[in-house]
Amino acid sequence: MELFLMQLFNGISVSSILLLAALGLAITFGLMGVINMAHGEFIMIGAYTAYVVQNFFKKYLPASVFDSYCIVAILLSFLVAGFCGLILEKLIIRKLYGRAADSLLVTWGISLILQQGARSIFGSPNVGVEAPSFLENSLKISGMLALPYKRLFILLIAVICLLGVYALMFKTRQGRNIRAVMQNRNMAASLGVNTSRIDASTFAIGSGLAGLAGCALTWIGAIGPTLGTNYIVDTFMTVVVGGAGSIIGSVFGAGFIGVGETAFEFVTTASMGKVLIFVCVIILLQFRPKGIFAVHTRSLED
Repeated sequence: MELFLMQLFNGISVSSILLLAALGLAITFGLMGVINMAHGEFIMIGAYTAYVVQNFFKKYLPASVFDSYCIVAILLSFLVAGFCGLILEKLIIRKLYGRAADSLLVTWGISLILQQGARSIFGSPNVGVEAPSFLENSLKISGMLALPYKRLFILLIAVICLLGVYALMFKTRQGRNIRAVMQNRNMAASLGVNTSRIDASTFAIGSGLAGLAGCALTWIGAIGPTLGTNYIVDTFMTVVVGGAGSIIGSVFGAGFIGVGETAFEFVTTASMGKVLIFVCVIILLQFRPKGIFAVHTRSLED
């Protein structure tokens, strides 16, 4: 029983990472109709940002302040990935709105370029990031059941980001404008909403959240140029299952994929668990092709 609970907690931990990556993708996909295959590379950018920050603290600052690097890494991972997303949106993505097939091919090419850029800068081998000392221990629940502080901290980051995105979307003027553009872009523009600015800022925020996911991943494993590739499929499944543009859908999708896959792995094997969760997604989409919590629009074309 304790072993199963440990596996369940690992699934929740995986779900929290998927949620961080999927929150931004769900909003941008629902807003722009762009299939961003380069979203995983923003995860990689956030991870390497944390790696650079760690090395800076190790080399130039006293050892006594090393643990505080994680706060700087979290902030810079969001900002650097968000800035890269903003540049990408202004140069390329804004020319692909509503062109799903074209956006898929173009962003796939961008992902390959970014991966090669990471190899050129940091090399092909994976690198590691040292977790702060206060995250090295575990919360002991019982004999075999212990919850690592690293994963609890990642879960806390995911919850904070979820609350932040909710507050942005439903408690601010910016969020109201984003939802208006999602529901009917032309009507929102006719009412004075600057849709180009909404697109750019939303894409930047989504990319920044992916960067945060990358920063979190550095504390539970090695990172490399193909880090984002390992998570992009699960991230897209999270968005598709939950429904593009839906915050609660992203939460449901992340839990469905993360917990479901680890539960299947517990009773079968890792590869069979992946197969079974794919089968479950296919069956679910037969009944709800737009996802469980699909966002309804007021566009006349729909």
